[in-house]
Amino acid sequence: MTTFGRELLGHLLEHVPRDASPLTHAADLPAREARFADWPEWAHAGLVAEWRDRGVERPWEHQVATAEHAWAGRHVVVATGTASGKSLGYQLPALSALSANRNACVLYLSPTKALGQDQLASVVSLVDAVPELAHVAPASYDGDTPTDARPWIRENSRWIVTNPDMLHLSLLGRARQWTRVLRGLRFVVVDECHSYRGVFGSNVALVLRRLDRLARALGASPTFVLASATTSDAGAAATTLVGRQCVEVTDDASPQGGRTVALWEPPLMEGLTGEHGAPVRRPAPVEASSLMAALVAEGARTLTFVRSRAGAESTALRARERLVEDHGARGAELAGRIAAYRAGYLAEDRRALERGLAEGELVGVASTSALELGVDISGLDAVLSAGFPGTIASFWQQAGRAGRRGQGALVVLVARDDPLDTYLVHHPEALLGRPVEATVTDPRNPVLLAGQLRCALAERPMSHAEAEVWGAVPVLEAMAADGLVRRRPAGWYPAADDHAPHAEVDIRGTGGAEVVIVDATDGRMLGTIDSVRARSQVHSGALYLHQGESFVVDELDLDDGLALCHPEVPEWTTSAREQVSIDLVETLESVEAGPVTLSLTEVEVTTLVTGYQRRLRGGEILDVTPLDLPPTTLATRAVVYTLTPQLLRAAGLEEADWPGALHAAEHAAIGLLPLVATCDRWDIGGVSTALHADTGLPTVFVYDGYAGGAGFAERGYRRAATWLGATLEAIRACECESGCPSCIQSPKCGNGNDPLSKQGAVALLAEVVGQLREV
Repeated sequence: MTTFGRELLGHLLEHVPRDASPLTHAADLPAREARFADWPEWAHAGLVAEWRDRGVERPWEHQVATAEHAWAGRHVVVATGTASGKSLGYQLPALSALSANRNACVLYLSPTKALGQDQLASVVSLVDAVPELAHVAPASYDGDTPTDARPWIRENSRWIVTNPDMLHLSLLGRARQWTRVLRGLRFVVVDECHSYRGVFGSNVALVLRRLDRLARALGASPTFVLASATTSDAGAAATTLVGRQCVEVTDDASPQGGRTVALWEPPLMEGLTGEHGAPVRRPAPVEASSLMAALVAEGARTLTFVRSRAGAESTALRARERLVEDHGARGAELAGRIAAYRAGYLAEDRRALERGLAEGELVGVASTSALELGVDISGLDAVLSAGFPGTIASFWQQAGRAGRRGQGALVVLVARDDPLDTYLVHHPEALLGRPVEATVTDPRNPVLLAGQLRCALAERPMSHAEAEVWGAVPVLEAMAADGLVRRRPAGWYPAADDHAPHAEVDIRGTGGAEVVIVDATDGRMLGTIDSVRARSQVHSGALYLHQGESFVVDELDLDDGLALCHPEVPEWTTSAREQVSIDLVETLESVEAGPVTLSLTEVEVTTLVTGYQRRLRGGEILDVTPLDLPPTTLATRAVVYTLTPQLLRAAGLEEADWPGALHAAEHAAIGLLPLVATCDRWDIGGVSTALHADTGLPTVFVYDGYAGGAGFAERGYRRAATWLGATLEAIRACECESGCPSCIQSPKCGNGNDPLSKQGAVALLAEVVGQLREV
């Protein structure tokens, strides 16, 4: 039987040549029937009645399973799909507990303001409908909360919606003002917990440990309830995040309409070349705009996800133009019903967008990932992802907007010029099968621990036994030697003059020197970045993206820690040119696989940014501009593999081929690491050399781009055969002859993507993967 999604896909294929179809795979995902369970006996009768009035006669099985674990005091993570009603799983036990104990409190953490406000509105509507819950007084406590409202919230609210930054700076930084909440803390809800990864996620993990220890010191025993998208080993990731053993609920019992998922690889463009004459693929947003126009013309309500605000605007504009061009007056009428979602996060904007799509006023929207969370848009006919959104969890969150009310739908992933996109469209099992990526956090990072321990000791001294549990003794001893903490017979105490360190500890960085990024036209602070990464990302002339808006940096002042920029939507992007050297400090673990040795190491990376390249959005190189910046040294972790010269020769590689083969393999591996670790290629770096001084062998390093490491390199080490095997397949799958941005060229290569050998990388990786799979 032909499904609705297949019909839409058929219409798209009518517009492409049959002998060069961009469709690499299509799969029909069957509809899923709902499975229901009875309301728990302990559930508050008024809450149950209210949900029944809203049409929830019986909850879904995974909602009840989550609620039962939480009510019993078991820390739990629910990892199910978009629109699967995860919020009921924590609202039911939490509000039932608040009705039974008027001193109990709930702390809800959200990664975005939009999601937090939506969840607050949801809880307020329930509380307002059930008189016995009037004392709950839900409230938001974040940077926008009026100063005069804050004391009342601290003294009265029992359901507080906040974010990790406010938890760190206010609730823990001024813990004495929050004694009532900490003493009564019954539940801590961590929503969208898979978004806490890398350095930020590792800091959040330590902040949650600090919250737990303070609440327990005051007699509370909080239960953590986490909500996550579908990822690999959600229970283990949640356990690492909160520091307590978590059970997982992953069997999604919500209904889902049938969907057709199509993987679409835009063609290489004739007569257009990029760096070193490499072929250039048609940009994903351009391809997506054509697909969007075709779908809208067929009457399909369509949502297109793109990476930037400028991209959303241009995609919507191109779709409008295409409709007018292809369909005349009817196309003009449809073109007026296509919108670009601006990442302003204003509630009225989001509500208007929801209404427009729900009522049919809008038939197409191009948006940044801002619409992944916090917006009730469902039941769409088609979702287009213009480029893989970075994680498989994010892709399914985007896809979940289609067909959520029982009807069929079409989901299309349009590949970017990127090795990971290339791999996924040619290996659909990686996207459609069991997830292999894991949310990576590393709360053992000694650089992060140092700042977090200063805060923890200022909040409450730490016993020697507790320091052992935290794995913090070596870090505390080093801090004591520097006078930052004091060791006493009873435990560890803050330095005499260090009782309010919280403002100095940035949980979104590694605690090093910070550069503040400012819009010079109005003085607005856009964000911060550590001084090491600032050299390559906010140098003079760099294109900087903030919440989908684009800015061009006018000046980087490292002495004052300031980057000044202005709003601009240029037709080009920038990438830094770097000279990188790496020293192997210590080997932490290693595996011998015949002539291949795989290791997890501590390294020192010295980087000198020498200039930057401007590239037109079509892929052509515009120019290269020199920069004069001081070098930096980064102490971090790396996954390393070495090969013997004999193995390379056996692979058919002469010594002159080694640098290009190693360099190409390094580039592609960096692009593919996000397949197994939730990172971005900009979070990691790499070095390859035909003879490294510390190993004496041909060597490839892939390292974390953060001081002390972020856990990405370790994940690569643990899953090396899967990761490098995917890297090999991505290079093989690309139809270019000698290398392009879809396989071995990197947009951030400091050596101008030279030398590179596609055939050499395939031969090299085939040997490495073969050896690793035999271990």
